[in-house]
Amino acid sequence: MNKAQLVEAIADKVGGRMAAADAVDAVLDAIVRAVVSGDRVSVTGFGSFEKVERPARYARNPQTGERVRVKKTSVPRFRAGQGFKDLVSGAKKLPRGGEVSVKKAPKGSLSGGASSTTRTATKKAAAKATTARKSAAKKTSAAKKTTAKKTTAAKKTATKKSAAKKTAAKKAPAKKATAKKTPGKKTASRKTAARRTAAR
Repeated sequence: MNKAQLVEAIADKVGGRMAAADAVDAVLDAIVRAVVSGDRVSVTGFGSFEKVERPARYARNPQTGERVRVKKTSVPRFRAGQGFKDLVSGAKKLPRGGEVSVKKAPKGSLSGGASSTTRTATKKAAAKATTARKSAAKKTSAAKKTTAKKTTAAKKTATKKSAAKKTAAKKAPAKKATAKKTPGKKTASRKTAARRTAAR
């Protein structure tokens, strides 16, 4: 089925071929504009249209077999809804003639103000979430840097203390040795004094 056949199929339900053509054009234009701007278009029971980023990759030229680099690009993607899948697979039966195969939108969801308000609220919530994530990331990185600085300072202090202890340990035995030698000298001088006294 092409676009003209689609218009013919819905012409009777909409009230004429011109009205049907305008309706189809308006729906397709709205979907394309929303997807191009990065929004996701979701139709209950039918499916969703969205913009997907495709990273740079290598592909093969089918004619020459040569390996070609394909640049990063954005592509539209359609995902069928569960109701649509069930109808195609045969799990559910297609409704007869006048009934609509796609579920109707719930009451109140078709009012223009509510949907635009919902979109705005969703965008604001997403922006707040992004800001919160960024600030949390900044705080975490700052905390990591502070911890790293403290750890480095602690290591330097510990190194200085251990070096001071080693120096003190080296100096301490030398003092003890000199202290030991000094009493030896005093004892020798006392002995000589005693000998002199005895000689007199």
